[in-house]
Amino acid sequence: MDINLVADGPWRFRIERTGAMRVPGVVLAPRELLPDEPGDQALQQVANVATLPGIVRASYAMPDIHWGYGFPIGGVAATDVEHSGVISPGGVGFDISCGVRLLTAHVDRATLRQKLPVLMDRLDGLIPRGLGRGSLWHLAGRAQLHEILRGGARYAVEQGHGVRRDLERCEDGGAVGDADVTQVGDRALDRGAGQVGSLGSANHFLEVQAVDAIYDETCARAFGLLPDLVCVMIHCGSRGLGHQICADHVRAMDTVMRRYGIDVPDPQLACAPVDSPAGRAYLGAMAAAANYARANRQLLADAARGVFLEATGAGLDLLYDVSHNLAKLERHTGNGAARPLLCVHRKGATRALPPGHPDLPDTLRPFGQPVFVPGTMGTASYVMTGSTANQAFDSCCHGAGRVWSRHRAHREMPTSQLRQELAVAGVAVRPISWHSVTEEAPEAYKDVDAVVRASEQNNLGHLVARLVPLGVLKG
Repeated sequence: MDINLVADGPWRFRIERTGAMRVPGVVLAPRELLPDEPGDQALQQVANVATLPGIVRASYAMPDIHWGYGFPIGGVAATDVEHSGVISPGGVGFDISCGVRLLTAHVDRATLRQKLPVLMDRLDGLIPRGLGRGSLWHLAGRAQLHEILRGGARYAVEQGHGVRRDLERCEDGGAVGDADVTQVGDRALDRGAGQVGSLGSANHFLEVQAVDAIYDETCARAFGLLPDLVCVMIHCGSRGLGHQICADHVRAMDTVMRRYGIDVPDPQLACAPVDSPAGRAYLGAMAAAANYARANRQLLADAARGVFLEATGAGLDLLYDVSHNLAKLERHTGNGAARPLLCVHRKGATRALPPGHPDLPDTLRPFGQPVFVPGTMGTASYVMTGSTANQAFDSCCHGAGRVWSRHRAHREMPTSQLRQELAVAGVAVRPISWHSVTEEAPEAYKDVDAVVRASEQNNLGHLVARLVPLGVLKG
């Protein structure tokens, strides 16, 4: 399929319909943020997604777009459930409900400075991370794992891992209600049993940060963000359990697509009608993985609270927890008054509810949903909030977005150089392996400042605050 990319203003491009595309592609990024690695297929993936049955409005790409599995990372697409709309596991990704949680500390940067090395050492010794097993919560057996898959962060709090206020500041109140444990295979359960309360590897992290700039004082105050305030950002997901669920259900859908007359240009876009047995099975398993991910972040946050209190005497309050790898059934206003039921895929894209949305807690509703945009361990991260003018189904970017493959990062970034850069920047890094951390070098990512600027220009979100890293745990 040929890509006909047309400039649609200084901040966005369109991919005009051609071939089997049912809607256009809309890339919400300026030219300097478009993928340019040799062989990168991200723009082709935007066009491929536009061929899915039931897709409406457009196949969207966020400013942090890069090549992924089936969908591009940074891809958003909605299908009309009542008009043959499909669900595609590739539109969620392998790390189901991977997301970000931000907590605010009762301490400022200057006060923390002398205590930071001790704090990072204690976090380093406590937080499990890296590939494979290792967890904060040693489960009593499979029955307790089922409780996590059904209850998510709610179950974790009931078991003493957190406080009730945490759930008010979690997407879906900390748990998706339609989880179906029977659709989670034994291999997925085995992989998840020993990883509840762990970071994992790759781009996942626990980062101690400080508020470096405020762009909207009223909103920042409502979010509890003040200049120089210390924060903790946690980025992780559903670990091996979510990965296995994705793999299992891609295979299952691949075997039934032809039964529904579905033909896709890429086998990684395997899908099934949302209301079919295969579609409902995946949604139930995906919801179970989402609950696992929320419990995972809840455990990590609770552990960080204990370390902060012990090392600094300061507490941690949850600002918000939101996923960026999920599909949800939502109603959105179209060109007319109708609000069809849509299956909104967000793959490397954050839900970004606007001010006044009824799904937000009372304390946040006037300001919109907090959106977190992690940068890199050597640059900055951002807090944004939802925008009323968002046309991409209330979705926003989820990070800086890769520009180098992991292999290229290893080739071009010597470990010694990375260590020196981070030392000069004053960032205390506690990795499992410096060799693996080179994959996450700042140079391997897009300019996060440009990504959030493009997001605001495209009405995906509104800037609230900028956070800079002080200390980082990496797998």
